[in-house]
Amino acid sequence: MTAHLILVVDDEPDIRQLISEILEDEGYRVEVAENAERAREIFQQRKPQLVLLDIWMPGLDGISLLKEWRSSNSLTCPVIMMSGHGTIETAVEATKLGAYDFIEKPLSLAKMLLTIENALRTRQLEQENQGLRRQMVFSHEIVGTSKAMQLLREQAGRIAQHDSSVLLYGEHGVGKEAVARYIHAHSLRRDRPFVKVVLSMLEVGSIEQKLFGAELDDKLTYGLVDEALGGCLYLAEVAELDAESQKRLLLALQTKRFTRLGGTEQIDFDVQLIVSATHDIQDDIDAGAFNEELYYLLNVLPIQVPPLREHAEDVPELLNYYVNQLTAQDGLPYRHFTLPAQNFLRNHRWSGNILELRNLVHRLLILGTEVEISLEEAEEAVGATVPVFTSEIGQIPESLYDLPLRQAREQFEHDYLIYQLKQADGNVSKLADQVKMERTHLYRKMRSLGVDPKKYGR
Repeated sequence: MTAHLILVVDDEPDIRQLISEILEDEGYRVEVAENAERAREIFQQRKPQLVLLDIWMPGLDGISLLKEWRSSNSLTCPVIMMSGHGTIETAVEATKLGAYDFIEKPLSLAKMLLTIENALRTRQLEQENQGLRRQMVFSHEIVGTSKAMQLLREQAGRIAQHDSSVLLYGEHGVGKEAVARYIHAHSLRRDRPFVKVVLSMLEVGSIEQKLFGAELDDKLTYGLVDEALGGCLYLAEVAELDAESQKRLLLALQTKRFTRLGGTEQIDFDVQLIVSATHDIQDDIDAGAFNEELYYLLNVLPIQVPPLREHAEDVPELLNYYVNQLTAQDGLPYRHFTLPAQNFLRNHRWSGNILELRNLVHRLLILGTEVEISLEEAEEAVGATVPVFTSEIGQIPESLYDLPLRQAREQFEHDYLIYQLKQADGNVSKLADQVKMERTHLYRKMRSLGVDPKKYGR
């Protein structure tokens, strides 16, 4: 993991050299600039974690440069002002512009180091609080005592000790993000940012700039890679990367450097990359939609996150876990699942996996009035007391018409896809053409219904 980068801006060579040597001895990385113009260049090329900025310099002074950074919204780190001719008015003005602190020359090196340490710690706490506010509903715990969850925790814990790329496979809602956060929380990067990107949520054509930032029309825009530097970048639904983003990410992984869109400066690609997918990316490679070389660089440490139906014995523990989490987080009244309700929910299909379970708990805590959650209330919450059939086509039960609408629809979709798969000899590309459905959505649908296309190939 790369040390904090500090930018020192001062027109006096002796001071630049002295501060640089002391900070490097303390384990920091240092860039120096003799004036505002050079500071601008470095600020565009790098993303420092802190700036030491002299006020009185030839040309543009430090206060004016601070105003410029602040007005352009490009300042994302603490700034400590330095001056040998400071006044109270100057210090107040710098503070109003967002400077973290003001230190006088001649510098007290002990005070300077303490101020830097406090500024970096304050910034880290701010980032952690922002992350907590954004991600309160998510957890970095892998919940469950089943053999499957024990193995998953053990595997994730071993992987956390390495810095290689990780590829998480699993259906929607199985908890891939929780595994990614678990790896980050147990890694050497645990004190640095965890940045999550759901690629399918980004606008078409904007992925490359959102990830890597841009230097267009003399304007610097930081990307999510900049935000994650030193920490972990989690790309959910990695198959959604467009061709240009794939090329840029491939080059970054190969060279451990990256450039912003429109820029030329090489920047250290200092992140641990964790990506996830809901289907086998090899299918996208076969279809010419995903770069094979990039896939191999991403798939260094693969993890399969099992669906909830494969560790249903964890359902009671998960129910209690989310009751405790949601009551503490949202201030909802505490409720308890009765044993019959827990047993019933253990046998539910959970096509939406852990996410579906969490949402069900949330709904029951909000809508319920009794302390205990009964079997009847659990049955009503999932929408049926009759399980979905898994019969082969031609064996549709007569009771299909007695099922609630959702279960009847799922049953029909299940049998319909099996029929179409047989016609397509198990070929998913042919199936997609037959049913007029985009392949990514088709894979999701088949996984949610428990349909395995490999069973129907010749």
